Amino acid sequence: MKLTTALLATTAMAFTATAALADGHAKKWDMPLAYSASNFHSENAAEFAKCVGEKSGGALEIVTHPGGSLFKGGEIKRAIQTGQAPIGERLLSAHANENPVFGIDSVPFLATSFDDSVKLHGIAKAELEKALDEQNLELLYSVPWPPQGLYFKKEVNSVADMKGLKFRAYNAATSRLAELTGMQPTQIEAAEVQQAFSTNAVESMVSSGATGYDRKVFEAGVTNYYEVDAWLPRNSVLVNKDAMASLKDDQKAALTECAATAEASGLQKSKDYTQFTYDGLRKGGMTVEPASDGLKTELQAIGATMTEEFLASAGDAGKAIVDEFNK
Repeated sequence: MKLTTALLATTAMAFTATAALADGHAKKWDMPLAYSASNFHSENAAEFAKCVGEKSGGALEIVTHPGGSLFKGGEIKRAIQTGQAPIGERLLSAHANENPVFGIDSVPFLATSFDDSVKLHGIAKAELEKALDEQNLELLYSVPWPPQGLYFKKEVNSVADMKGLKFRAYNAATSRLAELTGMQPTQIEAAEVQQAFSTNAVESMVSSGATGYDRKVFEAGVTNYYEVDAWLPRNSVLVNKDAMASLKDDQKAALTECAATAEASGLQKSKDYTQFTYDGLRKGGMTVEPASDGLKTELQAIGATMTEEFLASAGDAGKAIVDEFNK
């Protein structure tokens, strides 16, 4: 009975897909991703793409392109805006220079846990969607990275120990953090992290355990990771509004339904991946431990400065989000 049901379901799906192709209803979308295929964000996107194909009965096929193979990380958002790609995933905080609200998830020590990240995103979502709408974009789903910590090629116990180090930055907040700690920021995409450490182009970075583990930074001379839980930046899957408008109702339904599933499953993957990657860094020979009380106190003072700067740049919209979050 189960086999018969499965065969009938498969036949129905095949018939739907064939019918979609026959009437020109089917679409194929390429989806650029900045991170490696083994990264949990990329795996989540692949599951999302599979879901869309199944839910739409083959009427909408999404093909993921991980590792910056189609567009590099810094190019992805612009590619979606201009229609070069109909859909893609991007670290939205990397574009805070376009609108300060894009950097809300990277305000140091504002949202430092998964629960806080979900709360902050829920409050900020309407303002983010408004800003994206003005850029011909729709926010489909968003997934947080694990909490951000500090990587070094040496033991560090104070901000003074960081002075002069070459630091990998990935957005305006990380560049500013480097400046306030006396480090020298260089913008480097995740796909290039291991090479940057190997060639001593950088000696430090703030990122999750996931990035360091995925890029095997322990093979590039990185020895220490400090858990500081600075913030949880989010990857956002964005869709070109014109591409979205071109879809049939059933294709849109499949896209939005699978996006909701991807946001929930991605959150759980991020939670599960946190301890796994810490263990992986240790197995690679790194020291993984909480930052000293003194270092955390110094970093929190820097975070307070950055929060004030964010509020000054983001205006009433940013202040409203932070005030609502802090209630």
